[in-house]
Amino acid sequence: MKGNDLISTLYEHGTLASLMAGNMDGTITVADLLKHGSTGIGTFNGLDGEVIILGGEVYQAVSDGHVNHVTDRQAKMPFASVHTPEDLEKIELSNVDFTALNGDFVEKHALKNVFAALRLKGKFNHVKVRIAPKQEKPYPSLLEVAKGQPTFTNDNVAGTIIGYYAPEIFGSVTAAGWHLHFISDDRQFAGHLLEFNADQLTGDLQIFDNLQQHMPINDQAFRQGEVDMGTLRDSIAQSEGNND
Repeated sequence: MKGNDLISTLYEHGTLASLMAGNMDGTITVADLLKHGSTGIGTFNGLDGEVIILGGEVYQAVSDGHVNHVTDRQAKMPFASVHTPEDLEKIELSNVDFTALNGDFVEKHALKNVFAALRLKGKFNHVKVRIAPKQEKPYPSLLEVAKGQPTFTNDNVAGTIIGYYAPEIFGSVTAAGWHLHFISDDRQFAGHLLEFNADQLTGDLQIFDNLQQHMPINDQAFRQGEVDMGTLRDSIAQSEGNND
């Protein structure tokens, strides 16, 4: 159990709503992001691929299916979430897929109104991911990009799921429910997780006391961006593609 004097923080740079509005320029460097955590997910400048951060190492799945090990600490990101793993609850799951995570798992661990980080490792029977292709200005909305994103599948692959759970009430700042990425142990297959199933997975769950939301106030596109609040929630759900 979490000690009363230990405050854990999920650090998020940018907002998903801003990405939905087409604000895709990078506004934080990898170096500055890693000051706030060693583990997380995000995307690069121009929505260039899907980022997985494990133990301070940064990996980028790009739209041709390849995975890059990114060592350039000055590379910029428009949207990312990171944390420092601590006070972890060990997890063992059998016959697990998105249906199980969205249902029994959320209820059992009382996640409905909290932010949480999830890491799961093991042998996966099936994994399906999508990868955002790099965009050029003038940037489209994230929903337009999502409609044409390439998807990739892999069977009988060992790897890691990493990502976050967010309450429904925060569903414009970030993705409500699960936002998860996957990377294989050989670092050759990765992306935004759409589907998976596995017989047995182990890992850990971390519940956060605190959300630190960092705004890119020096970016004028962010400052002046227009978000269509009337369609925002539905558009985010469509672009995420994994919460059915």
